[in-house]
Amino acid sequence: MREQAATAGASTTATAGDAIDTDVCVIGAGPAGLALTLMLLRSGVRVTLVERSTAFHRDFHGEILQPGGQRILDELGVLAGAAAHGAACLGGFQVLERERVLLDIDYGRLPAPYDHLLALPQPHLLRELLAACRRLPGFTLLEGHRIAALRQRRPDGPCTGAVVNGPDRVPVTVRAQVVVGADGRFSKTRALAGIDAGRVESFAHDVVWFALHAPGRATGRVRVHRTAGSALLVHDTHPDRLRIGWTLPHGGWRGAVRRGIEDIRRELAEALPPFADLVHEQITAMADLTLLDVFASHAAEWVRDGLVLLGDSAHTHGPIGAQGINLALQDAAALHPVLVSALSDGEPTARRLAAYRDRRAPAAAAVHRMQVMQARTMFGGGGPAADFLRARAAALVTRTPIGAKITRKVAHGHDPAGVRTDLFTPLPAHRAA
Repeated sequence: MREQAATAGASTTATAGDAIDTDVCVIGAGPAGLALTLMLLRSGVRVTLVERSTAFHRDFHGEILQPGGQRILDELGVLAGAAAHGAACLGGFQVLERERVLLDIDYGRLPAPYDHLLALPQPHLLRELLAACRRLPGFTLLEGHRIAALRQRRPDGPCTGAVVNGPDRVPVTVRAQVVVGADGRFSKTRALAGIDAGRVESFAHDVVWFALHAPGRATGRVRVHRTAGSALLVHDTHPDRLRIGWTLPHGGWRGAVRRGIEDIRRELAEALPPFADLVHEQITAMADLTLLDVFASHAAEWVRDGLVLLGDSAHTHGPIGAQGINLALQDAAALHPVLVSALSDGEPTARRLAAYRDRRAPAAAAVHRMQVMQARTMFGGGGPAADFLRARAAALVTRTPIGAKITRKVAHGHDPAGVRTDLFTPLPAHRAA
């Protein structure tokens, strides 16, 4: 078996049968995994990144960046490049009922340049992050590889890397001081570690996603259209599309399927009068709709000796309020200095990594509480009394300083972590451009 070290020099791509020595093995090349990889590389840490897909050939639903996430990407120098490939600026959130605006959360209240939401297709963002990583020494990419096992001398011993399988199922051994599980809400890394996901059914709704080609029909907002029976979340995205999330009672998708596409199309058109023509023209089969199982989770453990969970692997949230990518990027920014310090001291233990968990777990819990409240406000029933209370709450948020405070909290999070650029090492002159 050939050995390969991810040492200084150009980034490398490993091949089947390699054994790799690295500092950190990151599992999952989503926004959190790639952002953390870039931060670590800029700090002189060797990183091997394992990603099961190739060329990002998978479905992406979350693509709205809150100001907090935009700031982190800006500090990494990748936001402008990613947005240049195509993005949609959104001025805020609105809740409508029968086309009457009940709630208007205006991001224009926030200081520039982060005074808007940004619908940025994830492939644009991921490719920009990956390109930045490829330009740095110490980077090894294992594309099309899946984690198969964690390296441990005994079941309760420290994690010393991972074994991953490539497309040809030939195993690659990655020897690392730390493994970071950034492989999403159904994390294989977490499962291999025997850590319970901590799933809870906090939301009374599932979401069915679809997109409409809609040139010239942009709204410039994220809008929730309330109806008697459900609600639809609508926002512009690139290029000239509307991304729509149709909320159903939890477990209600099976009944919708039995009704058939014609009934579904009719209901969607009635709920979205401005886009009824597009619905009738473009929603022609059940394959045009994708069900997202909405749930919350908070992993029982986030850190162990040589192992840490990041983003959705540690905590999962619903799509309300566009918080998923924001939280994941802020997790990466918070974990970065903790890892750099622990690796520098040769002590990547649970005790040292716990500083990351202690900082970010309260932020994740606060978003969960906020989303449950938002779901009840936006999607809940309850009759005239509930409608009256919702209207009063909406007026409070829209017209008072309390609303501005809530907007800042939603936009930047309960723990607005920034990138510790002071930990970055100077780039060689020929790589700084």
